Amino acid sequence: MNLEDIQAIIKQINQSDIREIDLNYQDIHLYLNKNKTSRPTTEVTNEKAVTSQATPAPASPKPTEKVVDLPVTAPKSAEQAIKAPLVGVIYLQSAPDKPAYKKVGDHVEVGDVVCVIEAMKMMTEIKSKVAGTITEILVENEEVVEFDQPLFTVAQ
Repeated sequence: MNLEDIQAIIKQINQSDIREIDLNYQDIHLYLNKNKTSRPTTEVTNEKAVTSQATPAPASPKPTEKVVDLPVTAPKSAEQAIKAPLVGVIYLQSAPDKPAYKKVGDHVEVGDVVCVIEAMKMMTEIKSKVAGTITEILVENEEVVEFDQPLFTVAQ
């Protein structure tokens, strides 16, 4: 597992409803927590385990394990995702020579068309269910998207 894999895991956790994960993979122990309170972290040295909080620590890892505590930024509570309601090919503009429906920085209202998804030769307009400013476009034009995949991030 390399840094890019860890960053991908963090991004997926931030975009999901998962609040906490404790992962042991190969020689890496990864603990991610989006809760306001978390368990105490433990540093392993050759002599003893040192706890970062005054509360009792959970069982100490074996001295051969590497403990990796990465900061996890909680997703902004004022941001919501516009998700794909079906599987298909996404089009971010109405035609190749037309401008995009929405781009980063654009304001979107409830009911505004933000893209189109083609499934089985049927074009379905995807309308926003939230109002705010588009902060991120998470897909590329003409990409295949999955059901419930986040397409846009909207700050309210």
